[in-house]
Amino acid sequence: MGIFDKGVQKTKRSFFEKLSRAVVGKSRVDDDLLDAIEEALVASDMGVETTLKIIDNLEERVHKDKYVSLDELTEMLRDEISKLLDISEEAKDSVAPFDFSRKPYVIMVVGVNGVGKTTTIGKLAGMLRAQGKKVVLGAADTFRAAAVDQLTIWAERSGADIVKQAMGSDPASVAYDTVSSAVAKGADVVIIDTAGRLHNRIDLMNELTKIRNVMRKVIPDAPHEVLLVLDASTGQNAFQQAKEFARATDITALAVTKLDGTAKGGVVIGIVDQFKVPVKFVGIGEGVDDLKVFDKKEFVDSLFSKEDFH
Repeated sequence: MGIFDKGVQKTKRSFFEKLSRAVVGKSRVDDDLLDAIEEALVASDMGVETTLKIIDNLEERVHKDKYVSLDELTEMLRDEISKLLDISEEAKDSVAPFDFSRKPYVIMVVGVNGVGKTTTIGKLAGMLRAQGKKVVLGAADTFRAAAVDQLTIWAERSGADIVKQAMGSDPASVAYDTVSSAVAKGADVVIIDTAGRLHNRIDLMNELTKIRNVMRKVIPDAPHEVLLVLDASTGQNAFQQAKEFARATDITALAVTKLDGTAKGGVVIGIVDQFKVPVKFVGIGEGVDDLKVFDKKEFVDSLFSKEDFH
């Protein structure tokens, strides 16, 4: 069983059940079937724009080839979804999620409260420590005591260093201390946790810009990555969040959590298509090892694998 099979099981089941109901008794692809596919894609939370893009391309191919078997249609669908996840040559070719040629490599992590942001940072720290990297965490979500406490536990668990200040401290000051400490210690990676919710978009924008600016006093091109954490189970809400954060800062990568607990896994495809930002990690469980580097091919293979369907 591939690592994504568990992660996309619910999405796959709901999607293919809708599809197989539409297919029953049909010997060829017609408009009704394309409508049913459209409905199934929307139900998996792929988003209307992305769904329409897929349907338009399918219609074009079906009309060109006239008679298309259902197996061929599935293959076309798989092909269209793969193409949407290919957002850049660079993302396509990179096997490792990060380019560690810059040291310390600074990752700023953003996302609303409750999506699993701090847990994702902890698991990421564990993954990097297992690769022998020296990691420093910065507890810049100073508005929530729970976030700082949680990050401290993860630091201890993973063997990462942590920099924190008193509750309510200036987050930018924590970020500055963290990167300064990382440089002094010769660390490989810095991961900065940021506040999940500020009063409004202007607050958020100002806060993230300020954090960015103070880090640049120490490391001129920091952060090297701005990782947005989204919860797959929130479906269309995740789109909304991606939109807000994309307005507030330059998002360079996504981590999608709780993929295993939802039938809304299509949201991964929709967000990549709409925001042109690669998914680098997915969370498919609670365990420390359940944050996985996203593999587009494996994800699509799992979505279209035949097991579980009779």
